[in-house]
Amino acid sequence: MEKHFYKSTSVSLLTGAILIIATMVLHPSGGSLEFIIQISNIITISHALAIFSLPFVLFGFYGFSMFLLDKWKLSILAFIIISFGLFAAMFAALFNGLTLPYFLNQYSEKLEENLDTLKIITHYGFAINTPLDYIFIIACCLAILIYSLLILAESKLPKWLGYLGILIIILAVIGGLTGFVFTSLTGFRIFTFSLAAWILLSGALLFKFKHSQ
Repeated sequence: MEKHFYKSTSVSLLTGAILIIATMVLHPSGGSLEFIIQISNIITISHALAIFSLPFVLFGFYGFSMFLLDKWKLSILAFIIISFGLFAAMFAALFNGLTLPYFLNQYSEKLEENLDTLKIITHYGFAINTPLDYIFIIACCLAILIYSLLILAESKLPKWLGYLGILIIILAVIGGLTGFVFTSLTGFRIFTFSLAAWILLSGALLFKFKHSQ
């Protein structure tokens, strides 16, 4: 039973990571309100895909946390932290990727006369989205740090995965201290691809480890 559970959660991690990568590949660049309306279908599809990936990632990290469970139960803390981050990501994708294009499309035929008001509403939406992005980024960093330290301490998985996780966190901290904007499209892509790569490797190693038993 336990072996099958870890297999299913490892496959879930792999699936979630692939969906996240697909999301970022499809994710278009920002632009004017007219441009957002023109590419609203792509925006909606990419963010719907992002939301669809989250249950897979969450279930995968649940199994990953159970696998790394230690006497202090710190992996459960990491799971709770990353759950907060994934919920923040869901709301960010909902506001910015589903609600915004749907809202703007309602004014596609009368954009010019409502342009000033729509810009204010759009900027307010982005202002909501920014702290949600930071919650997601910080929560993921804290969770990966805990998971990485547990990997190094417990040796249940190859230690290089733990070192890779710590390297990602160090680079994220350096980026934050040097003013790198993680909430810009480029910054968010870099962080998300790094996160997806770590999740993908974690899922693959968990699957390989349990499959070999």
